[in-house]
Amino acid sequence: MLEKTKELKKLKAKSNYQSHQEILAFAKELNILRNDYYYQMTDYNHDVSLLDFLYHPKDVMSGDAYSARNIDDESSLYIVVDGMGKGLSASLTTMIFISFANHIVDKMLGFDDFDFRILIHETMEYIKPILLDEEALSVDYVLINNKEHTLIYSKFAMPPILMQDQDNKIVKLKSNNPPMSKYSPTFNIDSFDIKGITKFLIYSDGMIENKTIDDKKPYSHFIEDDFLKAFTREDLSNSFQSRIKKQEDDVTLIFVNQITRYSTTIAHEKFKSSLKSMDVASQWYEELWNTITKNKKVSYQAGMVFTELFMNAHEHGNLAIPSKIKHSLMEDDTYFDTLAQREKGCKKYIEVIVDQVNHMNDVYIITKITDEGEGFDTQILSEIFRNSKKFHGRGVFVSRKNSFGIYYNSKGNSVLFINKIENQTS
Repeated sequence: MLEKTKELKKLKAKSNYQSHQEILAFAKELNILRNDYYYQMTDYNHDVSLLDFLYHPKDVMSGDAYSARNIDDESSLYIVVDGMGKGLSASLTTMIFISFANHIVDKMLGFDDFDFRILIHETMEYIKPILLDEEALSVDYVLINNKEHTLIYSKFAMPPILMQDQDNKIVKLKSNNPPMSKYSPTFNIDSFDIKGITKFLIYSDGMIENKTIDDKKPYSHFIEDDFLKAFTREDLSNSFQSRIKKQEDDVTLIFVNQITRYSTTIAHEKFKSSLKSMDVASQWYEELWNTITKNKKVSYQAGMVFTELFMNAHEHGNLAIPSKIKHSLMEDDTYFDTLAQREKGCKKYIEVIVDQVNHMNDVYIITKITDEGEGFDTQILSEIFRNSKKFHGRGVFVSRKNSFGIYYNSKGNSVLFINKIENQTS
C-alpha cells in the first residue's frame, strides 16, 4: 500500500509538472505572437475599421501563428502562417518564423523604413535553411493601406482571402505563390483595389477543412455564407461552432469590418467635461435610445456602457486621474472633492457620435466617445483581460459584458462600442 501511494504521488507530481509546462509553453506562444490592435479600431480620416482576431489552437503547441502590426497611420500588416502537419515540429517552425518576422518589422519601424518586399524576402531566406526537405509552410502576407485603398498581398498556398463588397457580394483573392519550402526560388506580390470593400477575412485552413454535422461536409461549404451574415468575428465563430461537433485543427482568423463604409450617423453631440454634463449626456443618450428601439434590455445595457465609458473619458481622459489614484482617493473619501477641484480648470469637451448600421435583419448601434486627454497605452488591455484580479478597470469589463464589442483608437482617447438590435424585419 505504501509503494502504491508513492507511485500515485509520483504520477500526480509528473502530471502537475506537465500541466505547468504546458501553461508556460502557451504563455510563451502568446508572447511570441504580436497584435498591435488588441481591442482596437483604426480610424483614418474618420474611416473606421473594427479589427477582430481569433487564435484557437487545437493543442497547446500550435501549428498556426499570426502577427498584426501597425505600420503607420495609413497601413496595417497582417501575417498568418500555418505549418505543415501537427505537433511540436510544426509549432517550432511557425513560432520561429513569426518571431523573426516580428523582429524584421521592429527593425524596419525603428528606422522608419518599412518595405513589404524586403520583409517577405528576408523571412523566406531565414526560414528556408531551417525547413526540412519534405516540410512546407502556408503563409499570408497582407498589407492594407487605407489612404491608397489598396490591399497588397503575397499568399503562399493559403485559403482565399474573403472580401465583401458594398453590394454584399463575395470577392476572393487566391494564392499567388506555391507553399513556401526549402527550395522556393522567388515570390509574387499583387495588389487589389479595396475602395468598394466593407469586410475582410484572413484565415488558416483549420476552419474550412473541419467536418461539419451537415453530412460531414467541410466548413468550406458554408464559410462564405456565414461570413456574409457575420458583423464581427464573434458572429462568424458562433456560426462555425454551431456547425461542428469538435475542432479538428488549429483555427486562426483575422476579421476586418470597415463599418463607416455603410453606416449612417444618427446623432452627434459635444458635452463639457463635468459631472453635471454627465447627467445631461446620460439623459440625452437615454432619450435617443427611446427613439431607436422598444427593447428595454438593450437600451438599459447601452445606457450602462455609455455611463461607464463617458465617465472614463471625463475622469481618466480629460481630468487625467489614473485608476490607481482614483481608488486611493475613494478610500480616503476625497474623490468627489478632487473631481470638483480639477473640473474648475478644465475646458475640455467629450464628443459623442452615434451611428446606425443595418446588417441583414439586424440593426447595430455604434457609439463613439472621444475625449481631449492624452490617451493611454491600449496594450494594457491584454493584461487587464488576462489578469483581471491584478488590475483595476471595472468600466472596461462592464462595457465588454454589456455590449457587442468595444474598440479603442491607437491613442486611447476614443472608444467605440456596439449594441445589437436583433431581427428588425422578422
